[in-house]
Amino acid sequence: MRRTLGKPLVIGVLVVGMLMAVAGLYWFQPWKLWVDETVRDELPVAAPTTTGRDSSSAPSAPPAPRTLASGTLISHEHSTSGTAKIIRLPDGSRTLRLQGLATSSGPDLRVWLTDAPVRAGRDGWHVFDDGRHVSLGKLKGNKGDQNYALPAGLDLKGLTSVSIWCDRFDVSFGAAALTAPA
Repeated sequence: MRRTLGKPLVIGVLVVGMLMAVAGLYWFQPWKLWVDETVRDELPVAAPTTTGRDSSSAPSAPPAPRTLASGTLISHEHSTSGTAKIIRLPDGSRTLRLQGLATSSGPDLRVWLTDAPVRAGRDGWHVFDDGRHVSLGKLKGNKGDQNYALPAGLDLKGLTSVSIWCDRFDVSFGAAALTAPA
């Protein structure tokens, strides 16, 4: 046994095998499958305003946020559920809100607004990187309620879906088709 382990070829194979194992662990990050990160962002609200010229008058209620589009998340590569909403806030800014999100954790997960259609099952895995998409940043956590500010000049025309996108493996964990409220 000692003679076999002392040969240069065996040592080389062991070193290469160890390097491949370390690289595989870094690339796939399998421990993330068992780690959950829950986020509980509150929906941003506007401060109450005073009415009239008299600063002693009672504050009025700020205008309510308005839902511009919403959809239900479906599963693709990993089981995913929750809702996605684009909300116009009282100050005119817009945010994407993920509510009740539940998905797997993974390496390099992003939140994308896209022009791709949402398809169930394997047909939906690779459609989101084919067309126009806007990355709203890294997914804050794989569970909970989260807000993602939309860029001020972003034209939402044609951006009809949201994807929880794994940038490392170019696959959608889950997605939602966005529709305007009736």
